[in-house]
Amino acid sequence: MSDTTPDVTEETTPETPALKTESHDPAVPEAYAAFMRTGWGDRELDLPRHPVASYAEARRARLAEAFPGERLVLPAGTFKARANDTDYRFRADTAHAYFSGNQTSDAVLVVEDDSQVLYARPRSNRDTDEFFRDRQYGELWAGRRPSLKEISDSLGLEVRHIDELGDRLAGSGKTRVHRGVSTQVDGLVAADDERDAELARFASEMRLVKDEWEIGELQEACDITTLGFEDSVREWDRVLEFGERWIEGTFFRRARAMGNDIGYDSIVGGGSHATTLHWIDNTGPITPGTLVLLDMGVEGRNLYTADVTRTLPVDGKFTPLQRDLYDLVYTAQQAGIDAVRPGAPFLAAHNAAMEVLAHGLEDLGLLPVPATEALDPESKVYARWTLHGTSHMLGMDVHDCGRASVDVYPKGDLAEGMVLTVEPGLYFQEDDLLVPEELRGIGIRIEDDILVTADGSRNLSAALPRTSAEVEEWMGSLR
Repeated sequence: MSDTTPDVTEETTPETPALKTESHDPAVPEAYAAFMRTGWGDRELDLPRHPVASYAEARRARLAEAFPGERLVLPAGTFKARANDTDYRFRADTAHAYFSGNQTSDAVLVVEDDSQVLYARPRSNRDTDEFFRDRQYGELWAGRRPSLKEISDSLGLEVRHIDELGDRLAGSGKTRVHRGVSTQVDGLVAADDERDAELARFASEMRLVKDEWEIGELQEACDITTLGFEDSVREWDRVLEFGERWIEGTFFRRARAMGNDIGYDSIVGGGSHATTLHWIDNTGPITPGTLVLLDMGVEGRNLYTADVTRTLPVDGKFTPLQRDLYDLVYTAQQAGIDAVRPGAPFLAAHNAAMEVLAHGLEDLGLLPVPATEALDPESKVYARWTLHGTSHMLGMDVHDCGRASVDVYPKGDLAEGMVLTVEPGLYFQEDDLLVPEELRGIGIRIEDDILVTADGSRNLSAALPRTSAEVEEWMGSLR
């Protein structure tokens, strides 16, 4: 990252209060600043209407109908510090992006019965120092921000300058804020915890059923994810040389090249690291004779993410023990997928998968009680080796719709258009003295992204092989 600043030594004008600079930036004399404000061309880009615009418009209308006579405020958020004076790459808040399509920082969507306005921070005029001095918003530092007109043309929304937001929110009327996204916006409106939480709940529940455009975005994310998995196996010689991080880096390259980012930190668990559910250090070796668990997903350019897991034999072939355990998890996953259909409880996939795994653990002689007793909600001793739920909703967040009412999700029923993961696993910890030594340190998970259809379900990530035989054939064709 460049730390280049103007080669000047004296500051002769007061610092603009809103300007984002650092103490180690050299001073800027007025002569230089005045010279930098002159001689620049100006241009507006002719942006086409974004495909999400009409869908977002319908979403806003539905949101306004749910809260008649009220003002609803949904901020995008701002930059988050990574260390000292460096920020993480900005990612808009999910609810804001869902209802507006906007992905620029510091914007705020305000929805009312007869008014839908996006307040945004556009690129700076050339008559200020911002464009050549500001580290967060300056065009010469951070790149060109769109103009208000460009945002409006693209999203089909009325767009005003963010400086007007305070006056808008100072007006009378009931106001709800999507809290916890922007401290600045939170401070502009007095909190009403119950009413604000109701807005967050409704916004979350609206995302449960995906429209046609969203399903296409999720399918694209799954397709790019498939390519990332394939890239990783093609570079297996390097994987063996450099370990888990080579897979992490290889997958990230594909995610950035064809999508927006990874949807979550990639989990690359070689050997016993596979038994740590969220192993994201990815610092270990990839050792012949063991398995490696890859839980990775691409976030597309419109922020919809895939979430896929495969467990691969490092040698390209499963040992007999590895195959038996893998096939047990596969059978459980298929039972879970088969349970997905409109009208079924959300938990149907989990219950079906756990039924298979519990009886499999009984067959392995591991359960202290019969499987039927272990499956009783008052027991669940089988979960020592399964650990987690089998499903979560998927969309713009990898764990989507997280602020929905529990009566709707996870205790509600599935409906056509919902997308959920099905991801059972078995995990035998290295130090688990209740399992035979040959099982210790083995972790297996298989995960796919499942769309609820009118007559059942469709696997959006089906392009990646799932059965043990298919996995071996696939690895052999790519290595």
